[in-house]
Amino acid sequence: MSCPHKPTDPARPDEPGGDPAGASRTRPLEPGVHTDLADRLTYTGYLHLERLLSAQQPLSSPEHHDELLFIIQHQTSELWMKLIIHELRAAMAFVAQDHLEPCFKILARVKHIQSQLYDQWSVLATLTPSEYSEFRHVLGPASGFQSVQYRMIEFLLGNKDGAMLAVHRHDAEAHAALTQIFEAPSLYDEFLRFLARRGHAIPREVLDRDVTKPHEPNAGVIEAFKKIYVEPHAHWDAYEMAEKLVDVDEQFSIWRFRHLKTVQRIIGWKTGTGGSSGVPFLRQVVDHVFFPELLQVRTEL
Repeated sequence: MSCPHKPTDPARPDEPGGDPAGASRTRPLEPGVHTDLADRLTYTGYLHLERLLSAQQPLSSPEHHDELLFIIQHQTSELWMKLIIHELRAAMAFVAQDHLEPCFKILARVKHIQSQLYDQWSVLATLTPSEYSEFRHVLGPASGFQSVQYRMIEFLLGNKDGAMLAVHRHDAEAHAALTQIFEAPSLYDEFLRFLARRGHAIPREVLDRDVTKPHEPNAGVIEAFKKIYVEPHAHWDAYEMAEKLVDVDEQFSIWRFRHLKTVQRIIGWKTGTGGSSGVPFLRQVVDHVFFPELLQVRTEL
């Protein structure tokens, strides 16, 4: 009786399924494939891979195997966040021009980018506490809390907190870029202004509010959204935009939760490298809602 775990022998050339040329047979290049790439644009050149792939510089000495994972995890997050910022700014420009339809594709893309961001927490979660403790000390006060792009996304979505600007005073360029977004209307502000231009009864105090402050839930805004949700076919673009914003809000909450659970799994209740309380600090923001009326209106329907 043959062992069920023993690999079967490859078929001989004279047997059904056999390959007369053997396993070493190679497929020839198609005639049109470019092979002479001297002085021409290449994949490596277009993507600047010489810079990208040399940007991982572990500081542990001797280098700890898992520090590369930690660096790449955060670098790829920053690349995805750069794309989110690019997309959110485009969406805001379209809303300001009274064109919601292009935003549907944009915000659908943002939603999928967000899924990439929270799915990759599962990769970092393979880092055990003992492994992380071998190189955590090299981070000094560096922390994801200091991510300029993360803070830009928070501000673009309306979670304004002026105290966060102080974290970036050491970097004049970053501080100026964040201040500009902080002092400008958020995506939600632009959407509510669009609704007002379309004749929806958005209260004046909402339209004229100080945009450097977090948006506070407003009964008049809930009522405006209630009319949109009761008659979606009469207000289809606003209805669809509202649902796309709910998608983004929900994905952000999932990202925060996965962040919390990954940190808890790796460092427990230690303080963060940036000086925060760690898990307790992250727990405070898990339930934050960017667009409160879009969730509250569901209770009213």
